[in-house]
Amino acid sequence: MRIRTQSVALAAASLMLLCTTAAVAAEPAPAAMPAKTTKALKVLTPDQVDPRRLLPAPPADGSALQQADLAELQKVYRTRTPDRYAKAKWDDTHEDPTLFASTLGPAFDLAKLPQTAKLLELVDNEQSVSANIAKRYFLRNRPWAIDTSIVACDYKPGANPRSSYPSGHATLSYSVGYVLAALIPEKSDAILARAADYAYSREICGAHYHSDTEASHVLGTVVGLELLASPKVAPMVEAARAELQAAGLTGAAKMASAGGR
Repeated sequence: MRIRTQSVALAAASLMLLCTTAAVAAEPAPAAMPAKTTKALKVLTPDQVDPRRLLPAPPADGSALQQADLAELQKVYRTRTPDRYAKAKWDDTHEDPTLFASTLGPAFDLAKLPQTAKLLELVDNEQSVSANIAKRYFLRNRPWAIDTSIVACDYKPGANPRSSYPSGHATLSYSVGYVLAALIPEKSDAILARAADYAYSREICGAHYHSDTEASHVLGTVVGLELLASPKVAPMVEAARAELQAAGLTGAAKMASAGGR
C-alpha cells in the first residue's frame, strides 16, 4: 500500500535525524513525572511503544545541538505572522481528530460517522498513552523553561516544564493522520500534509522544539502502523472504511474492485 511505504520512509528519515542528535545527548534520568491521566493502553503493548526502543534521547540542555534546536525555534517563534499564529492557537485548542475536518470537508462529521469515531477514539487513546510514557521517560525541558521570553500558546503558571519530548499534539496528528490516510488513500497526501502542518503549529506556538515534533512523527507513525496491523483492530478498520465509503469520503474499495476485473 502506497501510504504505508511512504509513511514508513518518512518516519525512518525522521529517526535517522534524531539518531544523529542522540549521538551527543546525555542519557536521561528515569525519574518519575507525575501522571496527568489514568489512561492505559487498550490494544498496544508497552513494548510496542517503548520509548527506549523507538526514540533516541533528545539533546541535553546546554549542548551544542540543544542550543541549535533552540535557535531554530526562536527564529520560528519571532518571525511568525499573525495569521499563522492564529492558526497555531486554533490547533492548540483542538487536540482531537477534528483537526482533519478542514482537509476532508463537511462529510467528515464524526457525530455522523460512529464507526470511524470509535476507531479514531482508540487511536487517540493509544497515542496519548504512548506520548506520555515517552514524556515521563525523557523528561526534557520545554523551550520556555530555557528561554523565558518564549510564552507558549498553552502555557499556564505552574505547568510542568519537563514534558517537551515528544509533543502530544504532534503525536496525535501523525497517528490519526496515518490511519486516515490508509482509510482514504485518495486524500493521503493532503491528510499527511495537514498532520505535518499541525505539528509545526507546536513550534509556531513556542511549545516544542523541532526535534520534539520529529520524535512525534516517528512515534505517531509507529502507533498507526501497529494498530492497523493488529487483528484485534481489523474489524474496526473495516467498519470505518465501509462507513467512509458510504459517506462518499473514499471510493477505495470500488477502485480496487474495478482494478481486479
